[in-house]
Amino acid sequence: MTSLRTLGSSDLEVFPLSLGGNVFGWTADEQTSFAVLDAYAAAGGNFVDTADSYSAWVEGNSGGESETIIGKWVKARGNRDDVVIATKVSQHPEYQGLSAATIKAAADASLRRLGTDRIDLYYTHFDKPEVPVEEIIGALDELVRAGKVRHIAASNISPERLRASLDFSDREGLARYVALQPHYNLVSRDTYEGPLQDLAAREGLAAVPYYSLAAGFLTGKYRPGTTVDSPRAGTGAKYARSERGGRVLAALDEIAAAHGAPVATVALAWLAAQPTITAPIASARTVDQLPDLLGVAGLTLTDDDLKKLTDASA
Repeated sequence: MTSLRTLGSSDLEVFPLSLGGNVFGWTADEQTSFAVLDAYAAAGGNFVDTADSYSAWVEGNSGGESETIIGKWVKARGNRDDVVIATKVSQHPEYQGLSAATIKAAADASLRRLGTDRIDLYYTHFDKPEVPVEEIIGALDELVRAGKVRHIAASNISPERLRASLDFSDREGLARYVALQPHYNLVSRDTYEGPLQDLAAREGLAAVPYYSLAAGFLTGKYRPGTTVDSPRAGTGAKYARSERGGRVLAALDEIAAAHGAPVATVALAWLAAQPTITAPIASARTVDQLPDLLGVAGLTLTDDDLKKLTDASA
């Protein structure tokens, strides 16, 4: 059984791979989503990540489709107490921003779609600097005190706003962020490394990075001269054309061959070994894509492996 990891200073114990729910109701229909969730849970997975806006960008969708599917799955399986559900606020078409009223109304809407009485981890999806941190933290604290949210977290936030938020929570004795969700992977390191990661380390925050596989590039399927049929193919192909992308792929190929492991597993293992990282997020639109992701729970890279990848991605 894979050891669970404690999420920052919270009481949440999570699997070392968070299953991304952005594909549910988008590239994975309800039946396929259930199959992916079943396979993830069967492997010991318990940490599902979504947002109230997933997947409003799809024609005919209004937002909340992913939450609805996850809620139906949890109800059908009767496993709510076994699953850590993380969702986010600020981007749903009907609940834009982070005013106190929006946060509270959006949380209630998420709870209805998820069919549950509490959200385990509630992120501010994109920070809104025009809203005072006092208003945001105050609203989130009310949700925690009401029992609707267990722990709060932030995604896409600057070090300065994060510092101000933590200081206000400490000063007023209010709910405090326990985790961050930054954009971070082998070909996008400056989106987290530096002041934000340093602050997370000092304050004991857990990092749960998104775009862990760089829109599929770090699975190794994007190579010069290849064509990939994927809604995110443009982003993956962009990395494939870059000099750094080539260096990273070469290092991944070498280390993957040495371990007899898939390229994606190695990329996630590098990420999981970085300071503050608790569980990378990765999504699977089919059950066949899951094993390469789940493998991160059982792969420990050597110091030499980690150095090769870090140097290649510099």
